[in-house]
Amino acid sequence: MPAPAGADRTISRARMLSALLLLWLAGNALRLTILAVPPVIPLIHDQLHMSATQIGILTGLPSMLLAAAAVPGSLIVALLGVRSALVVGLLATAIGGALRGLFPDVGWLYAMTIATAGGVAIMQVTMPSAVRAWVPERIAFATAVYTNGLLIGEVLPVALTLPLVLPLVGTWQWGFVFWSVPVAAIAVVILTLAPGPAATMEGSAPVKRRWWPDWRDSLIWRLGFMLGTVNAVYFATNAFIPDYLRGHGQGEWISAALTGLNAGQLPASALMLAFASRLQLKAWPIIAVGVTCIAATAGIVFGSGPVVVAAASLLGFSAASILILVLALPPLLSPPDDVHRVTAAMFTISYSCAVIIPIISGMLWDLSGIAALAFAPIGFSGFLLIMLAPAINHVPRTEG
Repeated sequence: MPAPAGADRTISRARMLSALLLLWLAGNALRLTILAVPPVIPLIHDQLHMSATQIGILTGLPSMLLAAAAVPGSLIVALLGVRSALVVGLLATAIGGALRGLFPDVGWLYAMTIATAGGVAIMQVTMPSAVRAWVPERIAFATAVYTNGLLIGEVLPVALTLPLVLPLVGTWQWGFVFWSVPVAAIAVVILTLAPGPAATMEGSAPVKRRWWPDWRDSLIWRLGFMLGTVNAVYFATNAFIPDYLRGHGQGEWISAALTGLNAGQLPASALMLAFASRLQLKAWPIIAVGVTCIAATAGIVFGSGPVVVAAASLLGFSAASILILVLALPPLLSPPDDVHRVTAAMFTISYSCAVIIPIISGMLWDLSGIAALAFAPIGFSGFLLIMLAPAINHVPRTEG
């Protein structure tokens, strides 16, 4: 006899909740190992006798790999499917992250950092496809869920490594192992519980998947530059607020401003969890955030003390809001078999912005001698977001 309709709804709801939990866990794994590095940089610097340039390379490698490995990640999704590609990315992240401190050698540290960031790149390309495959009826909400996990994964290692983890494990090398263990555990959970091809219709027919992005597609470039504004705002502001405040005699506000920039992302995540489905595919929220970015940047440049902290917090809020709204666009605007290709191109473009924009900011400061000009590209990112936002109203929506 067929199951009652109420039982079917209960099973469907349980499957959706399970998928959302898996997405949230995977979101955590996107950042746990990468953000385990900043708290222990002084220890690494001293033990490996690294120069400031070498430290700069260490902190810049993840962004470079997230750009360079995005398209190869698309190939892995095309070959293996969503669940298997996500597990491969998780395992690469966990293994590379745990092995970073195995040998006291800078070259080894770089190599394992590349492996870790490569795994994260595969995961980032896979996540929008997982959202489309596992929770097709709640794409915007599911994106907000895994992005909330990502933000939690940023906060936990930064907040807990020095006061709790290092006293527990003893060294920064074991600290890297500590943060890699939950990533490996998440890989096992997803391998065991995630919907397979039969449940998601993924791979139900022997169709050869495309993986190379169509770089002629204007959607790719719009999405890439829109997400690139997030990266430019976040990374460049993190990079230049400390020296800017110190140069203006406000060094005592550096910690508060950086805390505001990062903590400001959490309220945005909570808000998006509540309203992402209502805001999806609408241009006005993106335009509003662009205006907010411009105003907040002005607050940092022309404000002082508490005003700078509030402005930095507002920038963090804006960056997280756009991150969630833009990450939901590939599965909403692309056919199911193209989500990974569009996402790969989007990350290639956007993380290139994460490398290029801070360099431009630094050059403007160096060449002009005017510290405030370092924030000009950050403010311009807000203008660019405003100009690009209306374009999503003219992109055909995909169904199914």
